[in-house]
Amino acid sequence: MIQRIQSLFMFLASGCFFGLFGLPFANSDEATKPFFEDSIYNVMDHPALLGITIAGGAIALINIFLFKNRGLQMRLSILVIICSILLAVFATYLVYQDASLMSNTADLEDGFGVYLPPLALLFGILGYVFVKKDEKLVKSMDRLR
Repeated sequence: MIQRIQSLFMFLASGCFFGLFGLPFANSDEATKPFFEDSIYNVMDHPALLGITIAGGAIALINIFLFKNRGLQMRLSILVIICSILLAVFATYLVYQDASLMSNTADLEDGFGVYLPPLALLFGILGYVFVKKDEKLVKSMDRLR
């Protein structure tokens, strides 16, 4: 059913992915190429980050409406988890790669967007756990018939 707890977790995971469009990963007081040209590092600075963010958010949102097919829902939950891990690792790699090009006097501050991929990972894992729990419950009910 659509009102299950895993739907809430997938909605929150989707919100974390799409929230990255408004919240930056990092801010800097020094502009450097290619990512800190505007002194703000967000998902629009690299096409791979943009693609992973859109894919993860869309998969999590679509996953809400697949409540009749729990097997597919579990596989898509794993894709959401993989997208959030890829996003966190790749964004961190790009930030520190570009930060190494900055001078030592440059101040690099973490934005709130740094915390959204781990939150999406947490919500994706919780969604997967509850879908698996529902599948186990349905299979146990089938045995009783």
